[in-house]
Amino acid sequence: MRRARSTSRTRTASRAVTLRTALTALLLGAACATGGVLPTAAADTPAEAPASDGVLAAMQRDFGLTRDQAEARLAAEEKAAGVEKKARAAAGGAYAGSWYTPSSDRLTVAVADPARVAAVRATGARAEVVARSARSLDTAKKRVDALKAPRGVTSWRVDWPSNRVVVEVLADARRDNDVKAFLAQARKAAPVAVETADHAPATLAAGTVGGDPYYTGNVRCSIGFSVHGGFVTAGHCGGAGQGVNGWDGSYVGNFQGSSFPDNDYAWVNVGSGWWTVPVVLGWGTVSDQLVRGSAEAPVGASICRSGSTSHWHCGTVLAKNETVNYSQGAVHQMTKTSVCAEPGDSGGSFISGDQAQGVTSGGWGNCASGGETWYQPINEILSRYGLTLHTA
Repeated sequence: MRRARSTSRTRTASRAVTLRTALTALLLGAACATGGVLPTAAADTPAEAPASDGVLAAMQRDFGLTRDQAEARLAAEEKAAGVEKKARAAAGGAYAGSWYTPSSDRLTVAVADPARVAAVRATGARAEVVARSARSLDTAKKRVDALKAPRGVTSWRVDWPSNRVVVEVLADARRDNDVKAFLAQARKAAPVAVETADHAPATLAAGTVGGDPYYTGNVRCSIGFSVHGGFVTAGHCGGAGQGVNGWDGSYVGNFQGSSFPDNDYAWVNVGSGWWTVPVVLGWGTVSDQLVRGSAEAPVGASICRSGSTSHWHCGTVLAKNETVNYSQGAVHQMTKTSVCAEPGDSGGSFISGDQAQGVTSGGWGNCASGGETWYQPINEILSRYGLTLHTA
C-alpha cells in the first residue's frame, strides 16, 4: 500500500485485520483493509507454516473440513506436486497429463507409451496408458483454437482424464446451426467430446462501487501478485499506458503491458510512494498469506482466491489449457476452478498453499449460490513480460 503520511490517508479501524505478530499487524493490517500493495519491509516477517490460519479457515469453510483435514490435504497436495514433476520427467515425450484425486490421495499420470509405465510408477504415481500424448492433444486443441466459435460455445480444453479435447456448449444452443457447424469442424480438427454448460462465462470487472483496491477509469479490479517493479493483474482491466489509481485515489502507476482477448493478463508498474511485498490479502476475514514461489498445482488440487469483492474463497483445480469464449473473444491457456468469484474480483490472486497460481479472469455464478472461475497462469505472465515474482 501507499505509506500513510497523515491520518487522513488511513482507513477506519473497522477495516483493519488482526495478524499473528506486531510486525505483520503494523505492515499488513492496513493492506488487508485497503487492497493496496505494501512496503517491502514485510518481507522480513519470519516464515511460518506453509499455509496461514486464513487459508486453513477458508478451506474448512469451503470444503467442509476440520483444521487437521485441511492441513493433511495441503501436505498431501504438496507431496503430489513433487511427485508429478518427477513423473512428468519419467514419462518424457509420452506424458499425457496428470490429475490428483483428494479422496484417494492419488496422483494419476497418463502415458501414451506402455514402455514408460514402470518408470512413472517408480516415482510413486499411478500410471494410466492412453492413446494420445499431451503434446499431440495440445496440437489438436490449437487447431480448434484457430476456428471461430459462436456464442453458444462457452469453452474448450484438453481433458487429460478422457484423453480428448472437450468442448462445452450451452444447453439451449446444442441445436443451433452455427454451433453444429463449429462442432463438425472441431471434430475434423481434434478428438472431440462435447459437454453441456449451464452458464456463459463473463469477465469480472466492476464499476466504481463498493470496495477497491485499484481503479482504471470507471473500472475496479483486484491486484494479483507483486512482482519486482509492480504487480500483475487481468488484461481486460486496462490497456497499455492506462493509468491506475489506488484505494485512496492516489496515482499508483500505469499498465506497462496488457493482452485481452487471446490472453487475459497485464502488469502495472508501481511508483509514487507505493511499494510491493509477497503477500496475498485476507481482507479482514482471514489472515494474510505469504507468497514463496509459483510451483504449479495439479488438476484436482485445492486452491484459494483473494479478490476485492468476495474476498477469500477456495475450491479445486478442474482443468488446464482451456480456451474460454467470452463475448469479447476467446482467451487461451486458462485454468478452470470450482472457486466462486464476483464482479470486481478480476485480476485477483489464485494461490495454492504458499504458491502463486494465477490471476482471476472470469467465470459464472457468485459466492452465494456458487459457480466456476478461470485464471491465467502466473508463470506464463512472468515469462511473457520478463518479470520476477516477489517472494518471501
